[in-house]
Amino acid sequence: MFARWNRMAKQFARIAKDIAMTVKSGGPDPASNPTLRRVIQNARAVNMPKDKVEAAIKRASGRDATNYHQSMYEAYAPHGVALLVETATDNPTRTVAHVRNIITKHGGNLSTSGSVAFQFRKMGVFRLDPAGIEQDELELDMIDHGLQEMGESSGDKGEPQLVLRCEFADFGQLQEALEKRRLAPLSAEHEYICSSPTELPEAQAAEVLELIDQLEQDEDVQHVFHTLA
Repeated sequence: MFARWNRMAKQFARIAKDIAMTVKSGGPDPASNPTLRRVIQNARAVNMPKDKVEAAIKRASGRDATNYHQSMYEAYAPHGVALLVETATDNPTRTVAHVRNIITKHGGNLSTSGSVAFQFRKMGVFRLDPAGIEQDELELDMIDHGLQEMGESSGDKGEPQLVLRCEFADFGQLQEALEKRRLAPLSAEHEYICSSPTELPEAQAAEVLELIDQLEQDEDVQHVFHTLA
């Protein structure tokens, strides 16, 4: 139960930061800010209460709103697994110290810019509830709006999902095409997809996953992308 609450609190905090940065760059009105519409949809996907979403938008619109600095750290976990650690923070000095400490403590090392990123491809990723969707028809339609890949997957609780991927440059037009079809994604985010996944024995994979879990629990870390298969 406590683990679930901690995970939920972390998800809410991540969404609140996304809202803050999105409102700062595009304004507080979802009707004119498609990125904010996407973030609000992601908030619904993790069951973030509506009043918390509205409070986050209000805070971000105020004169005393926190300014978050976004950074991407490149690293290697044990056993050669590459990591991209995406952060949003009001104190970059604190954040890089925390990230370095976690990685080093778990047998990895923080790397230099460009040493890891080439192994990943930044893509827009939309996850849909497949119920009632004619997949062949949707795929043919979305190809004209930037769709690169579409396939079936499952969520954290094993629920079926339909995953659509596009080049990140085409994120906006694919989002708009889905909205025109009245298809509300369960989530819509950018992800860094690795080109060559690393296969490891179970014990070694567990070491890497422990490091990833510790990074994801840090208050300044938004996402961790990795090459572990």
